[in-house]
Amino acid sequence: MTETAARLLQLLSLLQTRREWTGPELAERLGVTVRTVRRDIERLRELEYPVHASLGSIGGYRLAAGTALPPLLLDDDEAVAITLGLRNSAVGAVEGIDESSARALVKLQQVLPTRLRRRVEAVRFATLSLGGPAAGPLIDPETLVVLAAACRDGERIRFHYRDKGDTETRRLAEPHNLVSAGRRWYLVAWDIDRADWRTFRVDRIESAQPIGIRSTPRKLPTEDAAAFVTESLAKSRPIRRVVFIVHAPAPELIESFRVRPEEIEPIDTKTCLLRTTADSLEWTALRIAHLGLEFEVREPPEMAEMLRDLGAKLLRAADASG
Repeated sequence: MTETAARLLQLLSLLQTRREWTGPELAERLGVTVRTVRRDIERLRELEYPVHASLGSIGGYRLAAGTALPPLLLDDDEAVAITLGLRNSAVGAVEGIDESSARALVKLQQVLPTRLRRRVEAVRFATLSLGGPAAGPLIDPETLVVLAAACRDGERIRFHYRDKGDTETRRLAEPHNLVSAGRRWYLVAWDIDRADWRTFRVDRIESAQPIGIRSTPRKLPTEDAAAFVTESLAKSRPIRRVVFIVHAPAPELIESFRVRPEEIEPIDTKTCLLRTTADSLEWTALRIAHLGLEFEVREPPEMAEMLRDLGAKLLRAADASG
């Protein structure tokens, strides 16, 4: 392969990674002059790749949608990652993703070199999946694509949003990031009308449309978008204080109940006072009951009532099976 041909492939690969590049940025990445970049852009256009240029003192280039899909240039690790990702998408939370993944997987495997096909097969052979249907509502893939593009390009969007009470509002927002949390997807965005950061469930977003206005990226109040979603979800659930007396040594309780050492106060060598918090009394009741340790409830009173109900339900199940 000639030096020019190799550089054209590298240039095409760069144009595929983000929406727009300036001439100096491309020149720096390719190790050539801006003039050489301009000549290479013209060569790509002669090969019918739709590279558009924006006007200005610096100027910018972007690869537009054309009548044919340009070659997708992947290195070895990227190709393996995409292939494995497609295999795991058959039980995804995005509506219709299983069929699309299967079609894409067939096409990709046809062009994978033998060495990469062996790597993919090795991982597939050594991995099992629990399978099962997707939990929770499915997400419209077109909505996910629109939101992802808006996050990437820093472009404002309008959309309709239904809250948990099924009340619909119209929102204007500056998307920051999409966050996948198990089977749910969340959009972290700056809500322009409310002048504050918000977390939106993607399955409740409808009619998302970019409006063609870009905005300067804002700084999140947390370390990253994942931390912001975690905090938002915690605030949406009431946090309750829970106190138990547990008849077990402190080290055993720390290991089995997975709490911080400061949440445990030893009473003696065989008994501890456990003070913790919970956003779900039901889940905490199941956890403490599952430990197989003797314990007593100190607070709240609802915890004792919940354990009585749980015990009665388990006894009924045991009697019915006998």
